[in-house]
Amino acid sequence: MAGGHHNPPTIHMDPALLKWNNMVINRHKYFRWTPRTAWITFAYVVVVPSLLGTAGYMTDGKWDMRGKRRGDMISEF
Repeated sequence: MAGGHHNPPTIHMDPALLKWNNMVINRHKYFRWTPRTAWITFAYVVVVPSLLGTAGYMTDGKWDMRGKRRGDMISEF
């Protein structure tokens, strides 16, 4: 219906883009745990969520935005 699927592509792909695309697709085959990748994984899996959770726990219930008007205080205590 749309056509053009059986013809070879008329635009030649850049070899560097093809190599990069192949690397992205097959990244799981060549991944190795190194100290750098271990620390990055630890930071994103443990440190960042714990910091966000601590900040959320410390500020839970401190501000109430519902039903406030100009001049009202948003802090509860």
